[in-house]
Amino acid sequence: MAAPTRNSRPPRPQKKFFHRKKFCRFCTDSELKIDYKNPQALKDFTTERGKIMPRRITGNCAKHQRELTVAIKRARAIALLPFVVSDN
Repeated sequence: MAAPTRNSRPPRPQKKFFHRKKFCRFCTDSELKIDYKNPQALKDFTTERGKIMPRRITGNCAKHQRELTVAIKRARAIALLPFVVSDN
């Protein structure tokens, strides 16, 4: 039998984290449309620095995330959204 060490502690119970199921906003609400001409709606899917948020954060399905990415890139190309937001 091994002697207990100085730093031995009783094992802690595992913490259980509750993860809310993410859902695609565009699949659940058919009224929402992805349109490059609506920069206010597209800003919800970009960070404060102007980067496109990933699916694992937004909860979009793959189909709508691809459409969203194309719409954001089109809006950037015609200067409705910035490519990068500066700190100045």
